[in-house]
Amino acid sequence: MKILGIESSCDETAAAVVEDGNKILSNIVATQIPFHKMYNGVVPEIASRKHTEWILPIVKQALAEADVSLDQIDGIAATGRPGLMGSLLVGLTFAKTLAWSSGKPFIAVNHMLGHLYASHLEHDIPYPYLGLLVSGGHSIICKVNNFDGIEVLGTTIDDAPGEAFDKVAKFYNLGYPGGAVIDKLAKNGNPKAANFPMPIIHKEGHKYDVSYSGLKTAVINQIDQFWNKDFEKTPENIAAAFQARAVKILLRPLLDASIDTGLKTIVAGGGVAANSLLREKLAEHKELKCIFPSLKFCTDNAAMIAGLGYHYLKRGDRTPFTVEASARVEGFSKKGRH
Repeated sequence: MKILGIESSCDETAAAVVEDGNKILSNIVATQIPFHKMYNGVVPEIASRKHTEWILPIVKQALAEADVSLDQIDGIAATGRPGLMGSLLVGLTFAKTLAWSSGKPFIAVNHMLGHLYASHLEHDIPYPYLGLLVSGGHSIICKVNNFDGIEVLGTTIDDAPGEAFDKVAKFYNLGYPGGAVIDKLAKNGNPKAANFPMPIIHKEGHKYDVSYSGLKTAVINQIDQFWNKDFEKTPENIAAAFQARAVKILLRPLLDASIDTGLKTIVAGGGVAANSLLREKLAEHKELKCIFPSLKFCTDNAAMIAGLGYHYLKRGDRTPFTVEASARVEGFSKKGRH
């Protein structure tokens, strides 16, 4: 089965053709970073307008690179949620219209499950395993039972890690996108330059949750309180100290979840999964099998959407054309399933 995938949840216009869930025939991603860089963040109206301009040529390019015609496509998958509403509507509406007009089976998929599936494009991973979803909008630690069934163990109680990276980078005028800039700067800094606080979450039932609002506040508004006076307050040192604490905040509940569930395989996904320190620190735990997608599959892409869509369509699932886009996802609460 050859599936055409379409992704437009934020500021990448992407289309891909994937065969049988993991054979990537094409994977085209058009990034809008140059259009948002001056604002140090994604401007929703600009994003949706660019998607409108680019969606048709990107889909045509994906089909051409895969050397297939639309007639040879067996189904169409598109991101339906979550994301920026205007951006989602462009890709979802285009995909629904294309599927309806061509008579192809259609499936709308969850963007977050797509990120979890990204590693399956390159690895044969048996279920169950621990999933770590980390991005600008989400932080989720979950038990993954199958391609569309997860049990959420922990999530953020306030800000997501990617958001914290972006806000710190914006405040100190380090550059955009924040995650990649801080990761690069941190390589030439010293993580001991500051001892930023770890969040203390006392409430029962929150053992696997994370919090980033306190760290973000400390780095932006209280940095002198936590700074080591033996170090110069350079962008590199700020980045290194912040990143070290941000990664430690993730690792503490993740490792606890591994011990408590007995699951030794951890699969990461989402933009923050590209962070080099997170990869390095998890690699130190030799008792665990930690699987990360290639860097090109950590950021938003359509190959993960097409790959995941294959499993739904193979099972016989279909999404009605009346489906609407949703900026948020219900069901990603603890002990929830989606």
